[in-house]
Amino acid sequence: MSLTTEFKEFAMRGNVVDLAVGVVIGGAFGKIVSSLVEAVIMPVIGVLTSGNDFSKLAVQIGTNGKGEAVLLRYGAFVQAIADFLIIAFIIFLVIRAINKLKRPAANAAPAVPPPPSAQEVLLTEIRDLLAKK
Repeated sequence: MSLTTEFKEFAMRGNVVDLAVGVVIGGAFGKIVSSLVEAVIMPVIGVLTSGNDFSKLAVQIGTNGKGEAVLLRYGAFVQAIADFLIIAFIIFLVIRAINKLKRPAANAAPAVPPPPSAQEVLLTEIRDLLAKK
């Protein structure tokens, strides 16, 4: 088997194509949620925390050779954590909804077992008669 044929078989498997689609959609979804966090959620949190912009929070840890401040920008990290938590929660909700659609309805009546066949009824009667003796 040639290398190109083997690669073609590998690349055209269903799970590889599904994974590629998932990665592309996940990247786009991540951008949407990051935009939501940056443009909508973090400003609201900033207003609630007396106007603090989390993306600009930093601590000066010293100065460089030119006398400029060296900053530890922890606000960007806080915003990245918020992005992650929101993305994780939304993915959880989506997967939960998909799993609910896959499960059969819980309130559906259980299937009634079919009545025993004539042979089973006769065998049961014979067993009961033998048990009485």
